[in-house]
Amino acid sequence: MSTYKSVKSSRITISQLMLPSHTNFSGKIHGGYLLSLLDQIAFACASKYSGNYCVTASVDTVNFLNPIEVGELVTLKASVNYVGNSSMIVGIRVEAENIQTGKIKHCNSSYFTMVAKDANGLNTKVPGLLLSNHQELRRFYTCVKQIATKKDLALHEEIFDYKSDKAILELDNYNVKLELN
Repeated sequence: MSTYKSVKSSRITISQLMLPSHTNFSGKIHGGYLLSLLDQIAFACASKYSGNYCVTASVDTVNFLNPIEVGELVTLKASVNYVGNSSMIVGIRVEAENIQTGKIKHCNSSYFTMVAKDANGLNTKVPGLLLSNHQELRRFYTCVKQIATKKDLALHEEIFDYKSDKAILELDNYNVKLELN
C-alpha cells in the first residue's frame, strides 16, 4: 500500500538579508551564492517530504530574472512538484524585497531533481504526491513535460551523427567555424 503526502507538507520558506560579502564584481548578489541557497532549500524540501537524506541529481532550470541588491531581503519558497520512485522535482521561487519600500520582485525560478537515499546510500522510495489544486496539477504536468524533453534531448545526442556532411554543412546556420586538426 502506497502512502501519499501533500505538496503543502513539502513547503519550505527561508529568508536571508543580502550582505556586501555576497556580491560579485558588479555589486549585485553573486549567482553562485544564490545557487548555494537554492541547493540548500532543495535539500531541505526534498528531505522533509521524503523523510530521508537527499542528494542533488540535477539542476534542471535556473532562470535569473532580476538582479538582487545588497540590503534586500531574499525569500526562497520551495515545494515538491513531482515524484518518481526515489526522485523528486523541487520547484523554487526566489523573491527579493526592498525592506525600505516594501517592493517585491521575482528574481529567480529554479527546478532541482533530488534523490532520496537510505542509511546505506542506496536510492529509496518516496511517498506518492497528493495534488490538491489546479496550480499543483499545472506544476506536476510542467515537470512531466520537462522530463520528456530531457529524454528527447538524450535520444538526440545518441543518434545524431556529428561527423555527417549534413551536420557540418548546417554549421553555416550558426556563428561557428570548424577547423579540424
